[in-house]
Amino acid sequence: QLQLVEFGGALVQPGGSLRLSCAASGFTLDYYAIGWFRQAPGKEREGVSCISSGDGSTYYADSVKGRFTISRDNAKNTVYLQMNSLKPEDTAVYYCAARRTYYSGSYYIEAYEYDYWGRGTQVTVSS
Repeated sequence: QLQLVEFGGALVQPGGSLRLSCAASGFTLDYYAIGWFRQAPGKEREGVSCISSGDGSTYYADSVKGRFTISRDNAKNTVYLQMNSLKPEDTAVYYCAARRTYYSGSYYIEAYEYDYWGRGTQVTVSS
């Protein structure tokens, strides 16, 4: 059974850092593009970052560019989202998602393009 599980959400002060993990089981992440999305209360789910299979091309939303870094460790079947300089507006439930790809460098920005989702992990940025 294909499964994604997110780890690492927590309460952190503004300016702090967190690293989220997205661990896959039941399939190998090597051939999947992975996206991180977030949803704050009363708001729509938005794309944060994504990484392609193969060459590891990345995308970042303008709101997190320069602060967040996505990476993948295929040996551990895990994708990470390093979040620095956190702001209160980063508060949300963070989800990872996966989609099988057939071309190196392919990634996807929109939530509807992904086939598999984790259940999310809560990130709260507050003093």
